[in-house]
Amino acid sequence: MPDLRDVNLNRLVVFAAVVEAGSLSAAAERLGLAKTMVSAHIQRLEAEVGVTLIVRTTRRSNLTEAGRTLYEASRACLRTAADALETIASTSGPLRGAVRVASPVDYGELVVAPALAALQRDHPDLGVELICGEGYVDLVAERIDVAVRLGNLKDSSYRSARLGQYLRWIVASPAFLEGRRPPKSPSELAELPFVGLSTLGHPDTLTLRDASGRRATVRCNRAFMSNTASAGRAATLAGAGFGLLTDFSIGEDLAAGRLVRLLPEWAGEPAAIQAIFPSTRQPSAKVAAVIDALRAHLARTDHAGMSARR
Repeated sequence: MPDLRDVNLNRLVVFAAVVEAGSLSAAAERLGLAKTMVSAHIQRLEAEVGVTLIVRTTRRSNLTEAGRTLYEASRACLRTAADALETIASTSGPLRGAVRVASPVDYGELVVAPALAALQRDHPDLGVELICGEGYVDLVAERIDVAVRLGNLKDSSYRSARLGQYLRWIVASPAFLEGRRPPKSPSELAELPFVGLSTLGHPDTLTLRDASGRRATVRCNRAFMSNTASAGRAATLAGAGFGLLTDFSIGEDLAAGRLVRLLPEWAGEPAAIQAIFPSTRQPSAKVAAVIDALRAHLARTDHAGMSARR
């Protein structure tokens, strides 16, 4: 039975890099080591634990069952150690290194990017990478430090921090409304062409609520579907139909008159904006800084929006 005292823990860093990079060559490039050195570390680690961890081919390295068990434990151990080092460093100076943040495309462009830009200005030694996409990413596999998600969380294995909430408003362009009678009730929306988001579970169905708590469900007349919210906004602006669009994405369009709210007393159900990060005993200094930057940006924009409405 292998003993922890017999294992060189530095080799776990190399082992994790091989697993995550997919090959010895890719891991060697990531670590800045020679491929022969990486191979030697893996061979010695296998000798120390007494089992084969990786089956190597000319193109790829595949984990054995024992390798998978050790990798899962190593990954958690290394992330905890890295977070502890970041926390220690944050008490004695500015943030350094790199932080990777994932976000939906429209929210990333409109909210997350300016918030992270402000964070980077305050910490010039911190490198920021923003990865925008419509699908959910595996935070650990993609080495994401923080992901911003809109709506209810589907994966409880991550920790989360609430940033705020958003609404979806019923809107259309003036050109679309020209010659049409504006709807007087949610049921009348079913008669109008609708611009929807195809990635939703029920893209043709709207669930609405008014200020008094009444709810209405509308089956819409599909006219235009897109797989991104930003494309749906563009189609709505172009007059393809009415849309149910996020308040954070259309505030300027409404102020400029490019879009008009329909049934302003009705909106989609409120939904949460959350930051998620891999589960550790406490968030790292960089994760905490990203969350604080997002909250500060949202507070500023909410205050500006309230001032503009007065």
